[in-house]
Amino acid sequence: MGPLMTLKEHDIFRAACTAGVPNVECSLDLGRSTTIITLDAAGWVWQDQLFPYLERCNDRTIYHWTEGSFQPVSRYTTSLIKLVPTPWGPPTFEIDGIKMLPTAHISPYMDAEHKVDLIQPRGKIILDTCGGLGYFAAWCIQGHARQVLSYEKNADVVWLRGLNPWSPTTNDILHLTRGDINEQVTFLSSDSVDAILHDPPRFGIAGELYSQVFYDQLARVLKRKGKLFHYTGNPNKLTSGRDVPNEVATRLRHAGFIAELHGDGILAVKS
Repeated sequence: MGPLMTLKEHDIFRAACTAGVPNVECSLDLGRSTTIITLDAAGWVWQDQLFPYLERCNDRTIYHWTEGSFQPVSRYTTSLIKLVPTPWGPPTFEIDGIKMLPTAHISPYMDAEHKVDLIQPRGKIILDTCGGLGYFAAWCIQGHARQVLSYEKNADVVWLRGLNPWSPTTNDILHLTRGDINEQVTFLSSDSVDAILHDPPRFGIAGELYSQVFYDQLARVLKRKGKLFHYTGNPNKLTSGRDVPNEVATRLRHAGFIAELHGDGILAVKS
């Protein structure tokens, strides 16, 4: 993987060059590791390759090296998909300017750890319905899950994963399928998974993933006593006109779960 650049690193490079400092310790993989680069007025050197300073480096943008230049890690197919830096290191991502992971008070990576802990992944087959950047899957692997069945509908999000150093790679444990979980769940066998992590886009974007029909399918594939964590966020009832968390809890109960509000989501157990 080539170097990744944000405004933070670019400002460090420019300041060091102005001060005549020849070597700088920095991170070129969004805080995953550190390295030493050599710099001068012409550019900076990493792994024996010369890289130019950016003519313009925008905040809230991550740049990757491709075809001889730094380009934003973003794509526009049907929506603008963008990898976005955070103060914590692990990035979030946006779809049409809507932030998809919490970052205000905690790293999105550590937030995923706390939520994965709720379903106790050790030795389990886990359904990860909306894979996103793969942070749930990463912590399931670190938590010694037996298998993670992860689904991601958006090809551009899968592309972001390939450039994000914090995203896990597929292996014998993690199986990533590019497909719509609303359709793919119907192909899974009944009582075939031990736990489920469901982190869908907001209701206004993917209402089908909050439907009674879908929750009935989740109950079908989950083994008895299996745990489900469903992220809902905390939408403002006054502006949205809906109490999404309580609506979700009610539907999950109708599907056969014991469901309770837990933080920014619902923790449920199949009864």
